[in-house]
Amino acid sequence: MKPYYEDDLVTLHHGDALNVLSEMPDQSIDCCVTSPPYFGLRDYGVEGQYGLEASPAEYVETMRALFAEVRRVLRDDGTLWLNLGDSYYSGRGNHGGTDPKQPARRGFTKVRSLDKGGAEWAKPKSLLGIPWRVAFALQDCGWVLRNDVIWVKSNPMPESVADRLQGRHEHVFMFAKGRHYWFDLDPIREPSISREPRPIGGRNLTPRHQVATDNTEWKDHPVANHDAGKNPGDVWTLPTQPFAEAHFAVMPQALAERAILAGCKPGGTVLDPFSGSGTTGLAATKHGRKYVGIDLSADYLDLSLRTRFAQPGLDLSGGGVA
Repeated sequence: MKPYYEDDLVTLHHGDALNVLSEMPDQSIDCCVTSPPYFGLRDYGVEGQYGLEASPAEYVETMRALFAEVRRVLRDDGTLWLNLGDSYYSGRGNHGGTDPKQPARRGFTKVRSLDKGGAEWAKPKSLLGIPWRVAFALQDCGWVLRNDVIWVKSNPMPESVADRLQGRHEHVFMFAKGRHYWFDLDPIREPSISREPRPIGGRNLTPRHQVATDNTEWKDHPVANHDAGKNPGDVWTLPTQPFAEAHFAVMPQALAERAILAGCKPGGTVLDPFSGSGTTGLAATKHGRKYVGIDLSADYLDLSLRTRFAQPGLDLSGGGVA
């Protein structure tokens, strides 16, 4: 298997993710961080693309087969971080079509089957539950589901709906290949927060003498702690991160960094079977990991080489861990 591109840190492969993975050796990857095309989201204009299956069941089977190969190439102590958004079946619109008003929208799209059917697998206006369908399929395939991280978008795309609530989150599932796996909490710990009263006026009381009364207010402030900080928990509030040349919203670099710092040992190798603009690769190389990316589109591989990987590990424009 000849790589599309290769240097000391980055290896890129052009082709169908399942086919490329089938040629990779067993236990050659330490961690996988990826965001596949969502079901019914849009047509990327590449033959063989994922996400345009005729039904949720077919999409789930595609994901199950793909991540079975990911599991094979992962080392026994490896983890998978899978970002997926959901979709709606509206009974109108074009399956896989784009939203001309919101071309960067991810998830919660209007989908229907290619033959204008769909009634057999959803009622119109139904939220399809795609992320959990995929998660359950991966569990059945041997994966150990350890976390359902909720990515709360601090700058969600507006939705012109009045009969339901706006969608503002996506799922990031953390899977382990087996019971024992590499996980390092320390690099992603957050500063501990203490709630102590600070007087609005009057005497400057010491903390041990302060009480919350009518003349005080409570303020959160970082305090020294005996350890490196607190567990960040399974709700991550991060902004979406548009990437102009890609014409779609990409995974935030800060999200990929958290997954890599916690789930990939230093000096290890990170895989993304849907490399796209190279966000996962940039996060990996920035933190001293090697990267293997796969994409069906040569245009996106070229884009990542021209932008993300022009100076591997040095482009800090995407921000650090948040």
